[in-house]
Amino acid sequence: MAKHWWVHAHGLALACLLAAASAWATAPAGAAEPRKVLHVAFQAAETSLDPAKVNDTYSRTITPHIFEALFRYDPLARPVKVLPLLAEGMPEVSADFTVWTVKVRRGIYFSDDPAFKGRRREVVAQDFAYAIKRLVDPANKSPTVGGMLAHGFVGLRALREDALRDKKPLDYDREVEGLRVLDRYTIRFTMEQPRPRLLEVLAASDVLGAQAREVVEFYGDTIDAHPVGTGPFRLKQWRRSSLVVLERNPDFREERYDAQPAPGDAEGQAILARLKGKRLPIVDEVRIAIINESQPRWLAFLNGQIDLIASKAGAVPVEFFATAMPNGKLAPNLVRRGVQGWRQVNPDSALTLFNMDDPTLGGYTPEQVALRRAISLAYDVRAEVVLARRGGAAPAQSPIVPHTSGYDPAFKSEMSDYDPARARALLDLYGYVDRDGDGWRDKPDGSPLLLEMATEPEQRNRTFNEVWKKGMDAVGLRIVFNTAQWPENLKAARAGKLMMWMLGSSATDSDGQGSLARMYGPEIGSQNMARFKLEAFDRLYERMKALPDGPEREALFLEAKRIAVAYMPWKVHVHRLEIDLAHPWVIGYRRPLFWSNWWHLVDIDLARQPKPASP
Repeated sequence: MAKHWWVHAHGLALACLLAAASAWATAPAGAAEPRKVLHVAFQAAETSLDPAKVNDTYSRTITPHIFEALFRYDPLARPVKVLPLLAEGMPEVSADFTVWTVKVRRGIYFSDDPAFKGRRREVVAQDFAYAIKRLVDPANKSPTVGGMLAHGFVGLRALREDALRDKKPLDYDREVEGLRVLDRYTIRFTMEQPRPRLLEVLAASDVLGAQAREVVEFYGDTIDAHPVGTGPFRLKQWRRSSLVVLERNPDFREERYDAQPAPGDAEGQAILARLKGKRLPIVDEVRIAIINESQPRWLAFLNGQIDLIASKAGAVPVEFFATAMPNGKLAPNLVRRGVQGWRQVNPDSALTLFNMDDPTLGGYTPEQVALRRAISLAYDVRAEVVLARRGGAAPAQSPIVPHTSGYDPAFKSEMSDYDPARARALLDLYGYVDRDGDGWRDKPDGSPLLLEMATEPEQRNRTFNEVWKKGMDAVGLRIVFNTAQWPENLKAARAGKLMMWMLGSSATDSDGQGSLARMYGPEIGSQNMARFKLEAFDRLYERMKALPDGPEREALFLEAKRIAVAYMPWKVHVHRLEIDLAHPWVIGYRRPLFWSNWWHLVDIDLARQPKPASP
């Protein structure tokens, strides 16, 4: 079996390298300057290029390079800093944080497209109201609808509910008080409750970037393949689940590289000195290859066929952590090649959902809660860290992730405990015993008990499955694994059709409350794939939204963590430590914390980049 996999992976690697080699873009004969092409790879496929329909890391890394929001994150500032992007300046905010007024920059244009029928289309305030309305349109089945409604824009929920009740298309022409367009370039957001952290919401280019209504209506059901925005790139080629190519947007306005690293940030200051004043985007094209298996992706980097193996969508595979950075230091052979390396704990987590609607695993009765908690205790997180992640993770104690508010490194819970004896005791106490003598525990009513875990076919998932199988075997719980591709599992999870599924999640801003959306009732069908619904938690969540940061809000974070552990709708495994590597010809890379748009901010030193081999 192992030999068979190696041959398969080697074949994939060879195919990948040959494809990548043929894809090197060079200047045509006689051209004044060669084109700069950035080659990257994703470890899983995108699902859509329509901002209203994406919620996965891979799609949400592509779309913000095409669509732009009102605000953005400074690429070098740590702690993070939000700055205007398509906004003329910072918002005007009422004293109680319920009214936010934003002026839109004049003279910003969408990239040219047949939908505009030959005219230049300027961005206006209405384009931002339209983008938000698309997220709540029932016809779009947006995975982020729950989160958007939870922000509490006045009148937005009623707009959606009226469309659902009347079974009619959403009325995009209806004025919504929370999204009032005051004039061509001014939009006022009015919130049902105070929203002190709305600024970071408005910086989400991946879902809240300006969208032109005529483009969406022109392309109809094929809109996900025709993303038209104002950003530095536009879509050039898309082979689904295989290759995405972005090219410089010829209609992009003149923007120059600038940033505000801290005075003592030597790395940030060096990047700024190297890139300050360069016109954006710095590279001409970005080619994104989808390379699911770890070995081919690693080999593609070593052979220079991808320029960097980095960021949330495609960092160094855990199998190669020790090869890349033994003992936390860049390997000597990579140092000799001039490779750059970075290592950090991410604002993310790996976790397993337990479907609360599942008749076997879900529910809120004491015996149902006991089953989930026993499963959690029987799973060996530290074995996962050592065997599957090669030491590249830290056990998690709660859903709240590092680098966000509410995260407390001193907080300890049973979320990370490995205690098979306690798991067996819980199962015995609540009637999960072997009644038919087949060696496996049954349900309290005597019917068979079978755990079904959704998984993917890649090699790394087989190791996770082995850790799960060993842990469940040790306490007498029978588990089977159902394999499908990641996008298929995501779709099934949102529909409530999976019993268990292990996945990863990354924070999109510095507010830790975002991680709690996975337990918020109105998010069922989107972020809340566990389908957890508890009135007490929903009230707590809504109260947190309105509070400014401070001791009172921190106390609610603590209560939320305790509820997460007590009911266990999610088993939070680890916070992942990731390694990014870049070849010496890549200039200016710094891993983003809560955003994904950085391809336009790096440079390629063509003098140091190896030339493709002659055919």
